Amino acid sequence: MVARPTSVREGWDVRMMDGTREWDGCPSRGKVRTRRSLDGGWSGAAIRRSEGALVFYWLFKWTLGLSLRIIFRPKVVGLENVPTEGAAIIASNHLSFSDSFFAPLVVPARKVTFMAKAEYFTTRGVKGAVSRWFFRGAGQLSVDRSGGKASATGLRTGLEVLEAGELLGIYPEGTRSPDGHLYRGRTGVARIALKAGVPVIPCAMVNTDRLQPPGQLVPKLVRPEVRFGTPLDFSRYAGLESDRLVLRAITDEIMYELMRLSGQEYIDIYATKAKEQLKKGKKPTASPAADSSE
Repeated sequence: MVARPTSVREGWDVRMMDGTREWDGCPSRGKVRTRRSLDGGWSGAAIRRSEGALVFYWLFKWTLGLSLRIIFRPKVVGLENVPTEGAAIIASNHLSFSDSFFAPLVVPARKVTFMAKAEYFTTRGVKGAVSRWFFRGAGQLSVDRSGGKASATGLRTGLEVLEAGELLGIYPEGTRSPDGHLYRGRTGVARIALKAGVPVIPCAMVNTDRLQPPGQLVPKLVRPEVRFGTPLDFSRYAGLESDRLVLRAITDEIMYELMRLSGQEYIDIYATKAKEQLKKGKKPTASPAADSSE
C-alpha cells in the first residue's frame, strides 16, 4: 500500500495499490471521491493523485528525463538547498514552456507539483496536445488565473499539496516573460507560504528561453541551467497573510532573490502589462500609477 503523509486535515488517508481508498478531501474515510475541472486538469478542493499519474511522473523522470539529460545536459547549481523531505515552495522565474520539464527533472527522488495555468490544458493544436499530455499525465495542477473565486481555489489546491508534505512549484510572475526580463511577482506565493508555514526556495531558470522561445514547439540544442538559492524563511510574518503590505514585502524579497540568481534585469510591472506594451510597440517600463493593482 501507499501511505500518505499525515496532514493537519484528516482528509489525507492511506490508499491501497488497487485504488480502493484514497484521500477525498474530507474527514470521511475509505471513499474514492475525485473532481476534475472543466478544462480536464485536476483542480478544486479535491485532488486525485491516481496511481497512473504517479507512475507516469516517474516514468517521465527516469525515461524521457534520461533522454533530456543526455541531449540537453542540464546544469544544476545549489541542489543542496532543496530539502530531501518535507514541504516547501519552489518559486521560479518563467522564461519558457520547458521550465516545467527541467525544474522537476533536476530534483531527484522527489515529485515537484507545479501550479500550471489552465491554458496549458485547453490550448488547441499540436502544442496544446503535447502540453495536455504532459501536465495532465504528470498530475500538475490546473489554475484559473481569472481572479476571484477561481484564483482562491487555486491557492487552496496549492495548500493541499504542501499539507501532504510535498514540493509545490510556483511561477510568481504568473506567466512567461515576453522578452527575457524578470517582472513583478504576484502575491499568491507569499499568501500560500504564510498559510502553510513552509520555506520558499528561489529557483532560477537560465537559457530555457533560448532553448525553447515562446511559440516554438521544437526545442533547440541549448544547455539549460537550474539554480536553487538558499531557502527563505518568512515565519516572522506568521499570522499576517491578510496584510497586503506584508504579502508585497515577501513577494518582493522572493523576486529580488530570483533577480540575483538569474541575472535578469528586473522591471517593476506585471508581465501581463509588459505584454500589452510590447503589442503596442512600446518598451516595457514601470510607472507607479500604471501598475499599482495586485
